[in-house]
Amino acid sequence: MTTYDERASHGGAPARAEPRAGDDLTSTVERIRGSVEAVIEGKPEVVQLSLTVLLAEGHLLIEDVPGVGKTMLAKALARSIDCSVRRIQFTPDLLPSDITGVSIWDQQRRDFEFKPGAIFAQIVIGDEINRASPKTQSALLESMEERQVTIDGQTYELPAPFMVVATQNPVEMEGTYPLPEAQRDRFMARVSIGYPSPDAELQMLDVHGGVNPLDGLQPVAHAHEITKLIETVRGVHVAEPVRRYAVDLVAATRTHPDLRLGASPRATLHLLRAAKASAALNGREYALPDDVQALAVAVLAHRLLPTAQAQLNRRTAEQVVQDILQHTPVPAGHRQADGFGLGRGTPAYGRQTPRRL
Repeated sequence: MTTYDERASHGGAPARAEPRAGDDLTSTVERIRGSVEAVIEGKPEVVQLSLTVLLAEGHLLIEDVPGVGKTMLAKALARSIDCSVRRIQFTPDLLPSDITGVSIWDQQRRDFEFKPGAIFAQIVIGDEINRASPKTQSALLESMEERQVTIDGQTYELPAPFMVVATQNPVEMEGTYPLPEAQRDRFMARVSIGYPSPDAELQMLDVHGGVNPLDGLQPVAHAHEITKLIETVRGVHVAEPVRRYAVDLVAATRTHPDLRLGASPRATLHLLRAAKASAALNGREYALPDDVQALAVAVLAHRLLPTAQAQLNRRTAEQVVQDILQHTPVPAGHRQADGFGLGRGTPAYGRQTPRRL
């Protein structure tokens, strides 16, 4: 397998190192959070979800109407980390080879030379992804799931960490194509930014009225720091009752009468990874049912297809997930083994009472 990594600015792959105390994770995340929130006014929950997906090794889909800051959020997150960044503007005439790359005949060498596409970066911003044809959208499938690209029988690995942050307008708008189900399933979470509050919008006018807020944004973390934080998140402990709870939530989507397509096993895995990242961001070395509950809508809703009757009744996938959360029993307290990673010294999961939404 051929490796193609463009992290020239870091001198190649960082050396593997054991994560330090949880305070190291907290300080790094707070720097990134502060940098992004300096650009995105009044949306701390959106920034939190973006960081959760980053540390959970997932991909983020930002869906909303034009002008609410979808692309700015993606750019702010990318610029806050010192790593390779590529932006792809999806248009109807964009070709799959523009994303993945192409092999070109070199007359001097008398051999084909691979020219990498825009996907060969650590953070890839796909702007208005649903304006490209389904064929072009599918060029991202292998990259997002397997973190590699196969061209002419040759496989090229993508750099680590690797994250796709895609934006899209609602599918009802002119000139857009709905994302295929397989494409949506590869995004760990979907978030809608929404309109800012009047106070946040007024502050935005005062601070950013005459300048581009991205111009002064400088990296506050390095790619190798993110890699170490991801290793820390992988070590977050999830007790068997919490894992069972995640499985029960996903299984309920497959039998719900308002859904004609439930969530896949990949959704269960993404929900678990996101819960571990959420626990780490909250200074815990173990995941709680609360972590699963808080992320269920963002992780599951975009993968679900309501039935025709549910659509006539104006039942959204988000409402169905909330209904499932209300009716799925939350696991009782279970004593959790002491973990290792974040050094918080917090009590075990069984000593806290999980709340019910």
